[in-house]
Amino acid sequence: MYQTTQFLEDLQSQTEALLQQAISEWQMLPPAVLAKQPAPGQWSAAQCLEHLNHYSRYYLPAIEKAIAAGNGKRSSATFSAGWLGAYFTKLMLPQANGSLKSKMQAPKNAVPSQAPDPLAVLAEFIDHQETLLKLLDQAATVNIGRLRVPISIAPWIRLKLGDTFAFLIAHQQRHVVQMTRAIEAARNALPAANLPTF
Repeated sequence: MYQTTQFLEDLQSQTEALLQQAISEWQMLPPAVLAKQPAPGQWSAAQCLEHLNHYSRYYLPAIEKAIAAGNGKRSSATFSAGWLGAYFTKLMLPQANGSLKSKMQAPKNAVPSQAPDPLAVLAEFIDHQETLLKLLDQAATVNIGRLRVPISIAPWIRLKLGDTFAFLIAHQQRHVVQMTRAIEAARNALPAANLPTF
């Protein structure tokens, strides 16, 4: 069980950190670095971003709809994760050492294109993080344990709103690990000229 305020603040901090990384680091990279695949069949940083954007396009409006439905109802001081939401979130989260627990195959409709526009997908990703921060702020006024959000792969399965936030952010963190590796590989493979260092 979590204190609702602390739970939402933790998720806001994680999202804010990701937004700042996108703005201060990824925006400074040449598009070629974001577009470079580490190896054939492995996603580039831009492909990771397009994959995350696919989920945000579904979940952010679904979260907004749930919050709108909960307006006027009392929020709760505590939040308990559902067993399915906790399972999905734990499955997605990188481990403390930065490694990923298990390989997962993306649903066919969430597989990114071979060569997405790096600047366009990054700009969309940044917009999504700003929207997510606003929704986390609004969520403090509703009951995140009672409101439900249908999941993208099986709409008849509905997660608690709090679990939906936690899963979405854990999913982003998972692919940021993948992105970081792709960017590092690209920086090593491409000429060092014009590559900013952080």
